[in-house]
Amino acid sequence: MMVEKILEKLKITSLNQMQLDTLAASKDGSDIVLLAPTGSGKTLGFLLPVLNNLKKDVQGVQALILVPSRELALQIEMVFRQMSTGFKVNCCYGGHAVRTERNNFEQPPAVLIGTPGRIAYHLRHENFDESSITTLVLDEFDKALEFGFQEDMSYIIRKLLSLKQRLLTSATAMEDIPDFTGIAKPVEINFLKDAAVAPDLKLKRVSTTAEDKLETLMKLICKVGNKNMLIFCNHRETVDRISDLLIDQDLAHDIFHGGMEQDERERALLKFRNGSIKILITTDLASRGLDIPEVECIIHYQLPYTEDAFLHRNGRTARMNAKGTAYLIVADDEKYPFLKSDMETENLKGSFSLPRDSEWQTLYIAAGKKDKVNKIDIVGLLLKKGGLQKEDVGLIEVKDQASYVAVKRKMVPRVLGALLNEKIKNKKVKIEIAM
Repeated sequence: MMVEKILEKLKITSLNQMQLDTLAASKDGSDIVLLAPTGSGKTLGFLLPVLNNLKKDVQGVQALILVPSRELALQIEMVFRQMSTGFKVNCCYGGHAVRTERNNFEQPPAVLIGTPGRIAYHLRHENFDESSITTLVLDEFDKALEFGFQEDMSYIIRKLLSLKQRLLTSATAMEDIPDFTGIAKPVEINFLKDAAVAPDLKLKRVSTTAEDKLETLMKLICKVGNKNMLIFCNHRETVDRISDLLIDQDLAHDIFHGGMEQDERERALLKFRNGSIKILITTDLASRGLDIPEVECIIHYQLPYTEDAFLHRNGRTARMNAKGTAYLIVADDEKYPFLKSDMETENLKGSFSLPRDSEWQTLYIAAGKKDKVNKIDIVGLLLKKGGLQKEDVGLIEVKDQASYVAVKRKMVPRVLGALLNEKIKNKKVKIEIAM
């Protein structure tokens, strides 16, 4: 498939240098180690070589992409689907119904994306045939090791006897690549220190005292206003405490941390992605591997303990050629060796009003891929029966059992009333505001 057509589907004008170098190096079948910062476009960087290796006349799984988190698996799946290649893709991860995944293997995907634990489970239970897999991608490999997936990854790779090409990506430099990967004499593509993908990021210090930190955060949120923002904390309890404060202020937001149910986390990311909420309070779980577009600013309510974690958090903004700001709320007695002393200070004097709610709101539709529902069905329903115009409908995401669509907030009451007894694919479905 022509690269130009894929870029058109993804609404990208051209490949960046890292993606071009990776694509060129992959064409002779060499193993590749791709080192590049968060937000530099690694996903497309490895998906194009994967696509080049796929053959139309082969039945079964041809490429396996191992990732450290469910969210990253879903993100890669979404990008591959947007590429409209004609090849089937599926995801496997903990928290997703095993039965659904097993059913998907009855007509196996060409590209299988999954977390090591779940892929190892399917291999042990012989739920899919691994003998046709010729391409392996180990995405965010440094993070996968950090999460303790070495044993599962080692088991999986030992089972893949037909591999011809291995691609490993990492957002940090690696002194040694473990032997179990089977990667020998790779081509290394290193963009970690490359100015071409260095973000245009402004750091601003917000001075406060330990007692006034929450009040300072509230003033900063109001001053930043209606921009998309990620608020980073070190602990789940802190995330929940800030959320309680914003609830008291009736300020629309969502939270994201490891203590939440998987579907709650996915819904929070979805609403942030489609613009329904502009404030997401999170732990470092959201600092890597999630494609959250156009985050205009980061707020470090608590700074992380290491410079590496600090850089990964900041990598969520100023992505590719965009600009961004990271605000550091630092109490007078806090000291961090990785912070520069000459940082610009943000002044919070004056009064600022609460940010407005987003113009978008997310609707939940109780039907998805398993009901043979697609985006075209949903758009048709909203425009023909719901009385909406095209510009009233935003991002649509269709999951296995449900769908979510961003609709202009002012139109929501009308559209819910109009669709009260309507059907999709001859089946009456529940449609409501996604909570």
